[in-house]
Amino acid sequence: MADSVPFALDLPGVHADQSAWEKAAADVLRKTGRMSAEDPDALVWRKLTRTTLDGIAIAPVGSPRNAAPAGQRPERAGAWDVRAGFADFDPKVVAEQAIDELQNGTTSLLVQVGLGALAPADLSIALKDVLLDVAPVVLSGGGAGEFCALLTQRGVQAAEGTNLGADPLGEALRGVAPTSDLGEVVSLARTHHTLAICIDGTAVHDQSGSDVQELGWVIAAGATYLRELEGMGLSATEAAGLIELRLAATDDQFPTIAKMRALRQLWSRVLELSHADAPTRVHAVTSRPMMSSFDPYVNMLRTCVAAFAAGVGGADAVTVLPFDAPIGLPDNFSRRIARNTSALLIDEAHVGKVADPAGGSFAVEQLTHDLAEAAWAFLAEIENAGGASAATPMVQERIGEVAVKRDGMVANRKAAITGLTEFPNLGEELPSRRDYAEGGIEVRAYGHEFEALRREPIAAPVFLATMGPIAAHTARATFATNLLAAGGIACEAAGASESVADLVNAASGHRVVCLCGTDKAYAEWGSDLVAALRAGGASRVIVAGKVDVGADDVAAMGINALDFLNRTREALS
Repeated sequence: MADSVPFALDLPGVHADQSAWEKAAADVLRKTGRMSAEDPDALVWRKLTRTTLDGIAIAPVGSPRNAAPAGQRPERAGAWDVRAGFADFDPKVVAEQAIDELQNGTTSLLVQVGLGALAPADLSIALKDVLLDVAPVVLSGGGAGEFCALLTQRGVQAAEGTNLGADPLGEALRGVAPTSDLGEVVSLARTHHTLAICIDGTAVHDQSGSDVQELGWVIAAGATYLRELEGMGLSATEAAGLIELRLAATDDQFPTIAKMRALRQLWSRVLELSHADAPTRVHAVTSRPMMSSFDPYVNMLRTCVAAFAAGVGGADAVTVLPFDAPIGLPDNFSRRIARNTSALLIDEAHVGKVADPAGGSFAVEQLTHDLAEAAWAFLAEIENAGGASAATPMVQERIGEVAVKRDGMVANRKAAITGLTEFPNLGEELPSRRDYAEGGIEVRAYGHEFEALRREPIAAPVFLATMGPIAAHTARATFATNLLAAGGIACEAAGASESVADLVNAASGHRVVCLCGTDKAYAEWGSDLVAALRAGGASRVIVAGKVDVGADDVAAMGINALDFLNRTREALS
């Protein structure tokens, strides 16, 4: 890989070439133990290159020699449309919150209809105080007829950007029955001068699909809709003018930036091949699966990074989901935080001042190109399978394969989730929120298996046999405590100890014991301690660290944490 990424950096008083960077980076990795003294400096490329779930390599440094040529660039300069989302089933609550949003910085509304949210007939109540000719409303899940009847009743023309939100292909991908007829929605949209379709990539993302799958699906669905609309007598330009594209934005910053940029390039190519002249409208929604229902305040950080990446990537509209969305229906405080996330990025960080701020970055340009190329290949697979509708089962199968791969990364803690798989707090008190109605959008959270364990904590604790003084055992005791807490298992520690007898007496009555000490202590009296604990009644003995002292299990970096936690829970039950 080193030969494929040559570069040179020349600044006043500074000259650095690839070999100098490799040596500096290698020195750091050797200090942290990730490289040995015998390893060549060029190994840093392999050590620091990250591979996405789609198999796309993200190198640590970009260079002009391997950067792909830029395609269609984001053109938005200035503030994006701050679009607040609503999934509440109570129209009076939506009505109150919608006005609060619009009076405090929100510029458009994303309203979920059906699917456990508002009934279509309740739109008139939910939007009773909204000036529909001023504030764009984007529907999702139905209600087009009721909304257009409301426009007619008030005698107004919908604000620019209003979208009736039809996406039958996305609903089918989610396994949901179609909520509206595409032809009827298109007819209503043309009559009332609104958009008709929002191709929702979160239908892929919410099931734990990859970035390439999300991009490929959105473009495939778009091609299918263009054909259907042309079959209704619309020109390609008229059809494309009725469409908006939606993607999920995650806290994986650079892939999200590149994904937003790649979508624009892919769709512009579809429009070019279709001989259509229409704007590309991109709406980003912060990821639902990346959020955790435990330690939910961390979700503020996740959504902030995601919104930043969406804005930098050129999204025309951004919806920041409230931090408490995984727990229940958001309250006014969490909605305010979500709304102010965009305000902070736009008005204080000035993220929107420059169009395509990531453009020209060799690494971002290359990642954008690689995502677009892989997504175009996935589009070809979908087309070869008969198009988006016919290929839905195949796409669902592929999403399932990625979901299993992602679950494995989370289980091994290679994909860490702060507050859930890392640094969990068993004593936390979660905020209380109203429950969602049944039948809402189903989301496969990245940490869903760990969350299931946390929801059913084990009553019996694991006893930590802490060997020697506190300074000697605290590192491994802390590691074991955090690992076990991720599975809803509490710990009791012995504290400072001097002998096998001390720990055997302290562990009396505990079925599961975990040794925590230094390698030296393990070598000197670890095996004796394991034997004595078993003789004293312990049915399962664990050792913190990858050492052999005759224990039944190990708690260490690199293990499948989920399997370990399930084994431990079973022993405690």
